Amino acid sequence: MIGALFNLARPLIHRLDAETAHRMTVAALAVAPALRPAADDPVLATQAFGLSFTNPVGLAAGFDKHAEAVDGALGLGFGFVEVGGVTPLPQPGNPRPRVFRLTEDEAVINRYGLNSEGMEAVAARLQARRGRNGIVGVNLGANKDSADRSADYAVLARRLAPVADFLTINISSPNTPGLRDLQAESALDDLIARALAARDEAASSAGRATPMLLKIAPDLSLTELDGIVAVARKRGIDGMIVSNTTVARPATLRNTAKAETGGLSGKPLFLPSTRLLAETFLRVERQFPLVGVGGIDSTATAFAKIRAGADLVQFYSALVFHGPALAATIKAGLTAEARKTGVGRLSALVGRDAAAIARGETLGG
Repeated sequence: MIGALFNLARPLIHRLDAETAHRMTVAALAVAPALRPAADDPVLATQAFGLSFTNPVGLAAGFDKHAEAVDGALGLGFGFVEVGGVTPLPQPGNPRPRVFRLTEDEAVINRYGLNSEGMEAVAARLQARRGRNGIVGVNLGANKDSADRSADYAVLARRLAPVADFLTINISSPNTPGLRDLQAESALDDLIARALAARDEAASSAGRATPMLLKIAPDLSLTELDGIVAVARKRGIDGMIVSNTTVARPATLRNTAKAETGGLSGKPLFLPSTRLLAETFLRVERQFPLVGVGGIDSTATAFAKIRAGADLVQFYSALVFHGPALAATIKAGLTAEARKTGVGRLSALVGRDAAAIARGETLGG
């Protein structure tokens, strides 16, 4: 039913500019009674960084930036939702227009610039829903004008750890000048150490250590990836998310909006992000779980992420083109894939083809 309604409404939604349509969608989910999706098939149950997920399909950060529609999003069938990015202090982000649909390419370019209502607003909303079902993570970002961005992540970790199921250090947004510089090995080591220490301080009062993940860019060289994984393993990070949006512009893009600056997401990101995921899986050596993001728009693409090494998957841009029923569709397809292979749990297939995918095989070249 929800898919049919989207198909009817899509022409009207796409007449609106992309950011207005986004805000209207979040607002509608925030006020509408949350749906009650059918129970997930046990074959989809996944354990990752100490949490139990009824299914591995998540809503990526960037959709619900201010934690306004968590329960509405979970009602669409997602196994978890990641809100944010959240900055310590409120900030408006970049001037509009800053979001562009590339309809022919099933892609989106955004240069939001971490527009955020700030950590206190998000903390209050998450505190208000404590005790409800659903796993909710928070994506952390630094303020644009911060004099010490590493300190921002420590402040966020200390404040939000008690109200989140997991936290994500986001140093891979391309829309805050200099943010990606924090992926350099020495800067990253200091940042993670400070964020984990702050997280542990919060744990002393909350009684638990909230899992801390690291989200990386798809535009890294393998040498850069080596350094990031080495730091993540040394510092005991709980997981990695691969990957954020890309600054690259594939030659296959057709829409004229490809000339806009910002991060590209959607279908064109699938191939590079999935290869980077496989490369990361091979380097991590199962020390911690991975979350695969980038270009997921079907069962086939979600299953490819799992075979490349993802314990969990996330998407967001595909909702623009395929609508809110996509999570349920992908879950049904993944259940069928697991049954077809004869495994008791889909998680048994994680990383099965990582080496081949890293070599450029099995994904179409």
